[in-house]
Amino acid sequence: MHIESCVGTLETQTTGALLVTLFEGATALEGMPQTLDRALNGQLQALLANGDFRGKRNEVAVLYPQGMIPAQRVIVVGLGKPEKFTVDGVRQAAATAAVKARELGGIQMATMVHGADSLGMERAAQAVVEGTLLGLYRFRELKTQNGDIRPDVESLTLVGSDAAQLPAMAAGARAGQIIAESALLARDLVNRPGNVATPTYLAEQALALTALGLSVRVLEEADMAALNMGALLGVARGTAEPAKFIIIEHNAGRADLPTIVLVGKGLTFDSGGISIKPSEGMEAMKNDMGGGAAVLGTLRAVAQLDLPLHVVGLVPATENMPGGRAYKPGDVLRSRKGLTIEVISTDAEGRLILADALTYAGEFKPQAIVDLATLTGACVVALGSQAAGVMGNDGLVARLRRAGDETGERVWPLPLYEEYAEQIKSDTADLKNTGGRPAGALTAGIFLSKFVPEGVAWAHVDMAGLATEDKGRPYVPKGGSGYGVRLLVEMLRAWGNWQNRTGES
Repeated sequence: MHIESCVGTLETQTTGALLVTLFEGATALEGMPQTLDRALNGQLQALLANGDFRGKRNEVAVLYPQGMIPAQRVIVVGLGKPEKFTVDGVRQAAATAAVKARELGGIQMATMVHGADSLGMERAAQAVVEGTLLGLYRFRELKTQNGDIRPDVESLTLVGSDAAQLPAMAAGARAGQIIAESALLARDLVNRPGNVATPTYLAEQALALTALGLSVRVLEEADMAALNMGALLGVARGTAEPAKFIIIEHNAGRADLPTIVLVGKGLTFDSGGISIKPSEGMEAMKNDMGGGAAVLGTLRAVAQLDLPLHVVGLVPATENMPGGRAYKPGDVLRSRKGLTIEVISTDAEGRLILADALTYAGEFKPQAIVDLATLTGACVVALGSQAAGVMGNDGLVARLRRAGDETGERVWPLPLYEEYAEQIKSDTADLKNTGGRPAGALTAGIFLSKFVPEGVAWAHVDMAGLATEDKGRPYVPKGGSGYGVRLLVEMLRAWGNWQNRTGES
């Protein structure tokens, strides 16, 4: 989509759809809506006075100017109660308006920057663009019957009234476009089926990011064997698809910058292995690489935003299949760290591939490590689809919570009491790969903690309930959500400011 910023008035915009927002309970119009209303001979005010539009969150009304202004239609969206207004409300309103514009056949849009007065112009402009692009996303690349589908919106113009704010508006719009399009990359990867998005395909997508200046290496199974990644290779034994270990770096070799390592689970299809899952719903297990997809999307955004950090993305990628060579319950795997792991369930495979990746992360001498994984059904039971579980270093968890509140990709802290480690003690090996049903998300977190390099701040994000959206929300259509990209990018963008303010890592 072509996105531009300009100084002007709404009523002078030549466009297919003009987007305006109003708060719930508003009786008088101010600013841009007031000026627009004059040009429309009071249509907006009449809409409010007659009770046809009350401004409830994401409520929509459409006006047809009939030549009074150059716009073909005016779409009015409610922001809800002023006291409950947040930056996420801007994203939702922008998405709601954009989807309505597309439904009506508008291929060009112009909009005011909702919330600029209270949120700041740059932050509000970013949210408008993010909401628009995220809301308009459709995954259609595998459909051949597209005749009845409305065309995509081609352009968006952000309109401001103050020339002094134009640089902030443009900067926010640029950041919003980069971040949203990076989240859409993650959505595409999650939505593509397992026979398309194989480990090899993920590696190819990562290698394509070298065009943005990122350094990308892909380790083959022989390389992993030389690195003693026995846990990862154990999971990969049952599939004909070769495993890949993807390493992506932004500002590679910059020892003067803080190093942050992001680790994403890249299970491109999870059958459960020998401990096979029920067939019903197994098709959704193409989403088990949602954490890896988020890491690829995040590194794309980090490169384009040129953040002053050394950011490393690690994606261990494989399938988990019940082939003749597949690992079995009762097997013992030797991890890169040297710890031995008794396999209780081959369906607890994500923590095994992450274990070797977390150990390998220590090669970069990082200040912090964050891993993201669709790891446990137990976390879905605990938190549903409203927040991911997060465990680990308090300072790093606080960073992620702040980033989650800003982006709407929320996380909620869960405990990592050492007592949970009793559940993963093995009589045969150093550890078991599962501690049973009680506290399943927490014993998985404790398991991962055993492979984190000593002295490094670490946080584990269990996003099992958030990789896909089942019903659809204003800027998250059904299918892959792209969860984690905006969360991580926000955390990284605020890294230096947070550290300067709190002194925490």
